[in-house]
Amino acid sequence: MKSFLDYLSGVRAEMTHVKWPTVSQAIGYTALVIGISIFVAAYLGVLDYILTLVAGRVF
Repeated sequence: MKSFLDYLSGVRAEMTHVKWPTVSQAIGYTALVIGISIFVAAYLGVLDYILTLVAGRVF
């Protein structure tokens, strides 16, 4: 049990060294991730649609 408590103490000490993002940075990064995800989903959807049309004509 002592080693677990030592581990938690070490984790707490290391967490003081973390540079946390500001609220505006967190919102900006979240918006960026959502935007990239929507772009990739749209790109893959269009690519899937085109490949489905091509495969339908070939087969």
